[in-house]
Amino acid sequence: MIYPVYVYGMPVLRKVAEKIDENFEGLDLLIDSMFETMNASVGVGLAAPQIGKSIQLIVIDAFEMEVEDEPDLKNFRKVFINPVIIREWGNKWEFSEGCLSIPLIHEDVSRHSRIRIAYFDENWNHHEEEYDGVKARIIQHEYDHLQGVLFVDRINPLKRKLLKSRLHNISRGKVDIDYKIIYPKKQLQKQL
Repeated sequence: MIYPVYVYGMPVLRKVAEKIDENFEGLDLLIDSMFETMNASVGVGLAAPQIGKSIQLIVIDAFEMEVEDEPDLKNFRKVFINPVIIREWGNKWEFSEGCLSIPLIHEDVSRHSRIRIAYFDENWNHHEEEYDGVKARIIQHEYDHLQGVLFVDRINPLKRKLLKSRLHNISRGKVDIDYKIIYPKKQLQKQL
């Protein structure tokens, strides 16, 4: 099932997502649907809040990304349940990020180059792993969604101010993209 993507201005994107347990009903179907939604929207990662579900679940499939220095991204397909970034370190570096919830906007975001993360996979196996480069960046971006943070929160305040009208248009559904979106109703727009 392909879900519509919740876009900038939707309250669910600003909430800290809740942990889930092994008894979460329909988890396998939800994971499959999230991959399907992400692929139909041509994304490389999707967090559950982006489809209106405030739970700690992320799917990543970087098959579409072509980064010269990281050819193994094509095989980077993972599910992260209840992830916790334990540590971020290394040089901070800028990279142009975009987001399905903030369509057609790309900005340089500075992030640490390495992370250590603990999480459960789709079979409820616990993992603690380290990632670097673009893999770390994708995880950090999606993890932010579980914390109620959007990538535009991490850019220079002046740049964010320059994006204000474009963000406002996104929150009003005035964006020309090839996937379905859910955007705030008029009464919610007054709160932005």
